[in-house]
Amino acid sequence: MLKLLFGGKKATPEVVIESDRARFSRLVNELNEVIDTLAHKPRVTIDPATGHIEPDVPEQFPDEALALPAPATESEPTAEATSDVEEKAEKPQTPELDAAAKAH
Repeated sequence: MLKLLFGGKKATPEVVIESDRARFSRLVNELNEVIDTLAHKPRVTIDPATGHIEPDVPEQFPDEALALPAPATESEPTAEATSDVEEKAEKPQTPELDAAAKAH
């Protein structure tokens, strides 16, 4: 029964090892395909000391959105508005204390 359920599956997938030449060729082709899609082609420099490729990338790519401007801040509340808020905070909020204050 188990052989019927699990007999058709392979235990390990077949691994294909890519040679250095094939990997390098694939990377160069992928890089060239991406560069072909860019409107402004980057300048490419090869550093002889390290052998690294250093492209001069633009500040913004076409698929990147521009940053939105910061929202305008509201002006500071006037002195009258702040004093009203402070006065309300200082007054008692209980009915007993309000009744005692009115009696005097």
